[in-house]
Amino acid sequence: MCFSGLSRSLADMLVFSWTLLALLLVSSSRAEEEVATIEEVMSQELPVGELLDRANRDRVPDLDEPVLIGGDIAIDQESDRNADPCTSRGCMWQKWTDGKVYIPYYIANHYSSRERAIITRGLESFSSVTCIRFRPYQNGDQEWISIESRNGCYSYVGRQGGGQTVSLNRQGCLYHGTVQHELLHALGFNHEQTRSDRDNHIRVYWENIIDEMKYNFDKINTLNQGTPYDYNSVMQYHKHAFSKNNQPTMMPIPNSNVSFGQATQMSRNDIERVNRLYKCCE
Repeated sequence: MCFSGLSRSLADMLVFSWTLLALLLVSSSRAEEEVATIEEVMSQELPVGELLDRANRDRVPDLDEPVLIGGDIAIDQESDRNADPCTSRGCMWQKWTDGKVYIPYYIANHYSSRERAIITRGLESFSSVTCIRFRPYQNGDQEWISIESRNGCYSYVGRQGGGQTVSLNRQGCLYHGTVQHELLHALGFNHEQTRSDRDNHIRVYWENIIDEMKYNFDKINTLNQGTPYDYNSVMQYHKHAFSKNNQPTMMPIPNSNVSFGQATQMSRNDIERVNRLYKCCE
C-alpha cells in the first residue's frame, strides 16, 4: 500500500514536472515571438541609417576589431579612409561561367534560429533580383564572409581575400534592411552621401557635425554605375546623422522637402547598381 502511494506520488511529480516544462517552453516561445514582433515593428518605423546609428553609437570595439568610418565601414589602415576599393584596387567577387557570382558565407553558431532566419532572408533577397548567390561555406573555399555578432554593425567594402567579417550584433543589427546594407558594403558599395557627385544633390551642414566625425562626409571617387543619386537608397543616411546639436547635417537640394534617408530595404537603384557592377545581364 505504501509502495502504491509512493508510485502515485512519483507519477504526480512527473506530471507536474512535464506540465511546468511545457509552460516554460510556451512562455519562452511567446517571449521570443514578442521580441521578434517588437523588432519587426521597429524595423518598419526606423530607417536603416537610424538603426545603424543606434547600434554603433556607443560601440566599444575589441582589440582585434577594425576601425570604422562612415559609421559602419571597416578599414584596416588610415590610407583606406578616402579610397574606393572598386577604383583603387578592385573590389569585386568572382563571376563564374554560368553568369552567377557565388559568395560563400559562414554564420557563427551564437545566433538563435530566429536570428539566423533574419540573416538568411537578407542573404537570399539578392538571388531573386541580381546574379549574386550567397551560399554556405564549404571546405576549400578561399574567400568568404564570416557573419558574426561582434561589437556593432559593420562590414568591409568589397572583397578582401580570405575570410572577412560582417558584424551583425545580436543587439540592434538584426533587421532585414540592416543585413542588406552590410551585404551591399561587402559587395563593394559605399554610402550614398559620399558619392563623387554628392554636392549636386545634398548640402552638407558641416557646422552641425560632430567634429571628429566630419571625415565621414568626405566625398569618395565612387563608381556610380551611371545611376542617379538615390535619396531612397538603403545606403543613404538620415538627415541628422552624426549631428552634435540635433540639427540636420545634410539636406537634399534644390528641394529641401524631398524625403530621404528613410529606406528600410534596398531600392530599385541599389539593385540596379549591383546588376551593373557585376554585369548580371550579360
